[in-house]
Amino acid sequence: MRRLRALLPLLLLIVTGAVLVSSGALRNFDPRHLAAEHAHLHQLAAASPWLARALYVGALTLSIATGIPGSLFVILGGGMLFGIAEGSLLSSIGLTLGSLLLFLASRYAFGSGERAAPALAERLRAGFQRHPLSYTLFLRLVPVFPFGGVTLALAWLRCPLWLFLAATAGGGTLMLVFETAVGAGLSGAISSGRHIGFGLFLEPHVLLPLGALSLLALLPVLLGRRRG
Repeated sequence: MRRLRALLPLLLLIVTGAVLVSSGALRNFDPRHLAAEHAHLHQLAAASPWLARALYVGALTLSIATGIPGSLFVILGGGMLFGIAEGSLLSSIGLTLGSLLLFLASRYAFGSGERAAPALAERLRAGFQRHPLSYTLFLRLVPVFPFGGVTLALAWLRCPLWLFLAATAGGGTLMLVFETAVGAGLSGAISSGRHIGFGLFLEPHVLLPLGALSLLALLPVLLGRRRG
């Protein structure tokens, strides 16, 4: 019974994620839908600015906390609706809150760390024990690692709460700034009357943030070669 109580918060997040996926609620953040409803959504956001921002932060918080695929589309949507500066700020709040919920629920479920760890956590153990600060920041900064998987691993490794929050708010926010910039670039291209299609991603204000994200993804390879 005690074990079930420990797992309950994490199970609740999993069930919530399953409900979100099955309901199709996150389809509203599909870039194609946002592009088609671009003008209408901007009007709604202007008519109810606080409600629109609260709903966006809530949607991103839930998508991050439940670990469901599609968080990237939500962040792109934030850039399209609110621009780079405000979209990045709102996304950072949602990202931090969602990650904190998943981290606390996972750490409560894993207990003191004596239970068997997820496979990802086992691979991270040695590096984390030697350099917890740099290792945590590195995992949060590089976008090739699954965001929810890293959160689960850090929870099992008993990463200090302050370090987890600092790495998430710092490294995670740096990554989503580029993703938000892609969304803002798509919004600008649509507002200028560009055709909705693959060509939008070749616009300079969309292509440059995508290139920055690609460089972040290559960071582990570059560091590995330098170390070799």
